[in-house]
Amino acid sequence: MNTTDIANLGAAALREKLARGDLKAVDVAVACLQRIEADEPRVQAWAFLDRDLVMQQAEAADQRRAEGRSLGPLHGLPVGVKDIIDTADMPTENGTIIDAGRRPSEDATIVARLRATGAIVMGKTVTTELANYWPGKTRNPHDPERTPGGSSSGSAAAVAAGMVPLAIGTQTFGSVIRPASFCGVVGFKPTHGLIPRTGVLLLSAPLDTIGVFANSIGDAALLVDALAGHDAGDPATRVAAPPRLSGVAESDPPAGPKLAFVKTPAWGEAETATKEGFGELVEVLGEACTEVSLPDPFTDWPTAHRILMQAEMARNLETYYRRKEGLSEQITSALESGMAIGATDYLAALACREMLSSELDRLLDRYDAIITPAAAGEAPEGLASTGNPIFNGLWTLCGVPAVTLPLLTGPNNLPVGVQLVGRRGEDGRLLRTARWLSEALRQAGQDASVVLGGKP
Repeated sequence: MNTTDIANLGAAALREKLARGDLKAVDVAVACLQRIEADEPRVQAWAFLDRDLVMQQAEAADQRRAEGRSLGPLHGLPVGVKDIIDTADMPTENGTIIDAGRRPSEDATIVARLRATGAIVMGKTVTTELANYWPGKTRNPHDPERTPGGSSSGSAAAVAAGMVPLAIGTQTFGSVIRPASFCGVVGFKPTHGLIPRTGVLLLSAPLDTIGVFANSIGDAALLVDALAGHDAGDPATRVAAPPRLSGVAESDPPAGPKLAFVKTPAWGEAETATKEGFGELVEVLGEACTEVSLPDPFTDWPTAHRILMQAEMARNLETYYRRKEGLSEQITSALESGMAIGATDYLAALACREMLSSELDRLLDRYDAIITPAAAGEAPEGLASTGNPIFNGLWTLCGVPAVTLPLLTGPNNLPVGVQLVGRRGEDGRLLRTARWLSEALRQAGQDASVVLGGKP
């Protein structure tokens, strides 16, 4: 196979070829490095990349196979890691000049798990400043004059550009689902606490969630299976057997799934083309999809989310605030707002979170998943903003799993994601429903200008 063909393969296909010996890890690494060399000047997805370090890892992976040693489930697969996740052999600079040159003493738990499963840590992908609002250097691979989204901008763009088959991001508001939508890839934010955050920059413990980017649902499940599970360093994780999402995601539903089309209180902020696209999508799904309105208390979610995010940031980023000459005005303002939040308001926000989560549980008693926009529309023009996360924050607040699929296209022929949301702890069921949706739409043979079908 030539390097272009290798770079275009998904993670599952690459894994099979690597396991059989049809490909070597160095072949895959070279293919990805060549794609990066060609596209990085335009996309700028990487905060740190060391070609020699990549090749050392690939050669070691091939040596393990040559010696007949057992191979991990991600053997030889390159993975991009967001630059707020600690890596002992690479800088972790958190998107801020304050941490320029910072070298962690040990790997984050999820990086250690990547290495244990045989993955190649390709490098560090660009994040916005402290995983917040101020954009990084990354551009949208579909149109370099448009944002890739954020804060996991580099991870989404690297997968979309074919630089790596898999990448890791984080979401506190909409930082996995929105960039995945803008860049036209699968983005999966699991249940809060499914993947440990030890060694990851902490913004807000009730909200921060590790997520992944891939080109298919199966590939996303493969990566999450390698990362998930209890870790004593993260109290949000549960002492339980890790999930096996891949098997559930690839299985057939026992019956035709029932979807609830939820516009959310943010529907007025959706672009006209997005509203029209979802109208046609719901029509195509017919009896499998029912429009459902959320109860009135859901209109209060932005306030609860803001309080939990800003109050926690004020505490967790205090050391950065003390050196605020290196911070943007946006971050400084958010931290100062968080410092002004009182205990009563914070506790009320936590109570609101639990109430809304319980309401969602009752809704999902009747439906397999919620279907809703992943973003207001296509990636906006300009690089001064990462776009509006208003269609993501509610699901992050409630800690439920969410996945976006590149099923729609906008008026400028750019991707628009369809977001599916599931019940807490039922990540496999959500991915299975998402795969069913992709296949159902493709089989329906709809006009490609409305429904693209994505990559199931």
